[in-house]
Amino acid sequence: MRCLRSVDFSFVLFATRVFLRERSPGIFPRRFLSLTSLACLGQFWRCAVDQSFMKSRAVFPLVLSMALPMALSMLVNSLYNIVDSFFIARISEKAMTAISLVFPLQNIASAVSIGFGVGVNAAVAFYLGAGDRKRANGAASVGLLLSLVHAAVMTVVLVWVTPSFLRSFSADAEVVSYGVRYERIVLGLCVVGQVHLILEKLFQAIGRMKTSMAAMIAGCVTNIVLDPIMIFGFGPVPAMGIEGGAAATVIGQAVSLGIYLVLYLRGGLGPVRLSFSEGWKERRLAGRIYGVGIPAILNQALPSLLITALNGILAAVSDTGVLVLGIYYKLQTFIFLTTNGIVQGIRPIISYNYGAGEYERVHRIFRTALLCALVVMSAGVVLCLGIPEALIRLFASDEAVVKSGAEALRIISIGFLFSAVSFSVCGTMEALGRGFSSFIISLLRYAAVILPLALLLSRWMGETGVWHAFWITEVIAAAVSALLYRRMWRIERDRHSV
Repeated sequence: MRCLRSVDFSFVLFATRVFLRERSPGIFPRRFLSLTSLACLGQFWRCAVDQSFMKSRAVFPLVLSMALPMALSMLVNSLYNIVDSFFIARISEKAMTAISLVFPLQNIASAVSIGFGVGVNAAVAFYLGAGDRKRANGAASVGLLLSLVHAAVMTVVLVWVTPSFLRSFSADAEVVSYGVRYERIVLGLCVVGQVHLILEKLFQAIGRMKTSMAAMIAGCVTNIVLDPIMIFGFGPVPAMGIEGGAAATVIGQAVSLGIYLVLYLRGGLGPVRLSFSEGWKERRLAGRIYGVGIPAILNQALPSLLITALNGILAAVSDTGVLVLGIYYKLQTFIFLTTNGIVQGIRPIISYNYGAGEYERVHRIFRTALLCALVVMSAGVVLCLGIPEALIRLFASDEAVVKSGAEALRIISIGFLFSAVSFSVCGTMEALGRGFSSFIISLLRYAAVILPLALLLSRWMGETGVWHAFWITEVIAAAVSALLYRRMWRIERDRHSV
């Protein structure tokens, strides 16, 4: 029945082609009509095949084909984060400190768009798996509509709170000035990032991971190329300092958004159609989207709370701790974003297979993704234990900072392998619509365990105690994640065996 529904649009085009050929052969030549026929066939093929491979292809090749493009694009995105910070650090250490302090505000804006996008992604993939194209279109449309509302609210609120937020952590007027100038551009134009991330999740929902990879890489490469040009000046481009770094970020996002819009207008979303009027008609689906989206938003926003709180703890015990924490979070994106790419790759295929009733297949997809995540995290452990000083020197030249940062990397990396379990379970829970369970795991990792531990250990061991709190928390969160997954899987197995 699902395949028959997918034929509707192609059949209408084909009938139109026959009618035009018979009625107006002079106006619509044979070549045009032949191309129309090919377009019809292509539309039919995309609608009939694009999603069905998610439940028919062997699990390991499927996970690799979906996860590798996203992992690669996230790897490039993490490279952008490192390069961006590298050039900003060349302005001054105060500029780097300012970027570290405003990171939580940027993360909140990203959390809203990414977390809500996860809800849209799960809903669209589920309805496509169930063969309900009407609701899939409705979920996509209401997602786009609400993302514009989110962007307007985030712009006003975050730009307004930035100055007072910075002053609460630094009395240095130069640091505050750097942060305000950077955030007024990045957050003032956050609508670009909000919309581009929603479209990214929609392309991922239908399995277009290579498209998502290409758009993300294009934006990141644009940003990397423009960073030194706009920060330090080149040829006719004047040196813009920290504002240049912010402008390069927004332009990179705009490039990705432009690619998604062009591809959508050319039918790149296959069976999914966007319409503001359809979004309003299907607004009741917002409840399902927010059911997954709100916990996912909180999952994404919790790191902001963590960094803000840890900045306060470190400022009381160490002069270099805040800078080291900022450098660590730039470096860890290289590993954690790559693992997140794997999770993004499995979300749509888990949602699709769950909607199609392929429950055992869902479990096999999870296990395969966990193996891939462990491989990536192992690489992170090797880097942090092998060349920690070289990594820290990318952002700081002061030997005290380098020594403190190297110690932090060695200690924190102990927990990387345990993080793979938490990442994989969270992504699977979100794909299955169990956003609250995912939120519980993130709450443990980013607040409930690590903050009391960091506060307690910092009084006993100084800043070193804060770094130990990271790996201890990951061990606890991984254990809870495994228990939650086993419980969820037992419930699902019993429900569907009846």
